[in-house]
Amino acid sequence: MRRPTLAAVAALILGATVAIAPAGAGVAAPALPAAPGAAVLAAPDIPLANVRAHLTQLQAIATANGGNRAHGRPGYRASLDYIQAQLTAAGYQTAVQSFTTSGATGFNLIADWPGGNPDSVLMTGAHLDSVAAGPGINDNGSGSAAILEVALAVSRADLEPDKHLRFAWWGAEELGLRGSTFYVNNLPAADRARIAGYLNFDMVASPNAGYFVYDGDNSDGVGSGPGPAGSAQLERTLQDHFTSIGVPTRGTDFDGRSDYGPFISFGIPAGGTFTGAEGIKTAAQAQLWGGTAGAAFDPCYHRSCDTSSNINDTALDRNADAIAHAVWTTSAPAPPTTTVFTDDFEAARGWTVNAAGTDTATAGQWQRADPAATSSGGVTTQLGTTVSGTNDLVTGPLAGASAGVHDVDGGLTSVQSPAIPLPGSGTLTLSFSSYLAHLNNSSSADFLRIRVVGTTSTVVFSRTGAASSRSAVWQAVTVDLSAFAGQTVRLVVEAADASTASLVEAGVDNVTITRS
Repeated sequence: MRRPTLAAVAALILGATVAIAPAGAGVAAPALPAAPGAAVLAAPDIPLANVRAHLTQLQAIATANGGNRAHGRPGYRASLDYIQAQLTAAGYQTAVQSFTTSGATGFNLIADWPGGNPDSVLMTGAHLDSVAAGPGINDNGSGSAAILEVALAVSRADLEPDKHLRFAWWGAEELGLRGSTFYVNNLPAADRARIAGYLNFDMVASPNAGYFVYDGDNSDGVGSGPGPAGSAQLERTLQDHFTSIGVPTRGTDFDGRSDYGPFISFGIPAGGTFTGAEGIKTAAQAQLWGGTAGAAFDPCYHRSCDTSSNINDTALDRNADAIAHAVWTTSAPAPPTTTVFTDDFEAARGWTVNAAGTDTATAGQWQRADPAATSSGGVTTQLGTTVSGTNDLVTGPLAGASAGVHDVDGGLTSVQSPAIPLPGSGTLTLSFSSYLAHLNNSSSADFLRIRVVGTTSTVVFSRTGAASSRSAVWQAVTVDLSAFAGQTVRLVVEAADASTASLVEAGVDNVTITRS
């Protein structure tokens, strides 16, 4: 991982760029057609010993080549040759892409698994280069070795996914994402459009590990905002795996420090995991995950001591399995779904404002309406555009003489759906788009939330305010409602201005419940 800074398969893999293969290897062959009607199995357990064996090889390469595997150094190309040989023997169609930066030739390795829909490509990537100061076994031998072993597991399973699978090892990430940027920038627009998602794994075995998942839906409400549409689903898929093994996760911002950056800049959904770099683990994080509070997640970050001894085997094992889960799950055919309930708010369908008679808001009550755009001091507080059609559910749809005229004031406003009978079986998923906007006079007492009221009343979604301005941006949200199967429920959407003199606006659109 780099420090913060401002700064047809051959055709399918590289677009208009040049592929170079090492001596004895051929240029990548044309892509094979998609496998018809193939079933996708559950992800296998990824053997830690296998991932560790790859790290041993990368350490030996660094040791034999001046102690590093940096861009432009022989240790980098030897690392790439090792990985390419493994993939070629496993049946992948591989190509090496060259580029020039910082006065030296760099290389990306691209590996495509034959089959799958060539118009829907799932990419999984990690940077392969180290800094010049050390062998880079955690940063980022760990991500490189983990995705290599997942790729080999695809081969061992003879996987026939719905999506076309592509793996990538990037060069010169430590110099500013040079390899991945070159790859994305040089893909023809049509080929970029075929990438359905990109999964990035950079430093997945830090000694004092945390378990971070890229915040695709911006539920943390900090930093750079949400990833492109589809990023929230990638985040949820990875979170689901960690939840299944009892490991809590926390979000990490798309801050531009790793190779997802060029992909999201072109609107490609992205996700991934990260176990921490030079940042300091807090006491709360140590209580959550174990480890040492007040110490760096990786004390050998960008140092000569980032060797094969600088690896947390538990974190490496968990992340390798998470990568496999994400690849198997995301590349699988979408299950058949039926719509249980849907409302785009273009017509009145029985929603009731203040159904319980307990609302306290004196202004900005929920309405189904055509919203007027409002802003204050450059902060968009109410969107004048809906996700679809003309209307949405919005708090105080009029613009008024100033941004604060029709915002939520005085407390809580709620709106309740009609009764919704839920099927007794299957996976039930609530999806909707929403925003919560506020100025810096807000606090965590302000919120937008959704409750499901059946035999119990349960908050299934909540977004709180903060003492910093947040512009209105539509964000897609999905929630598993399977726990409510067989019940007749109502959805209750609530927004509250519970802070003193705060400006709060909210919107909800395209509410759907499906069964799969």
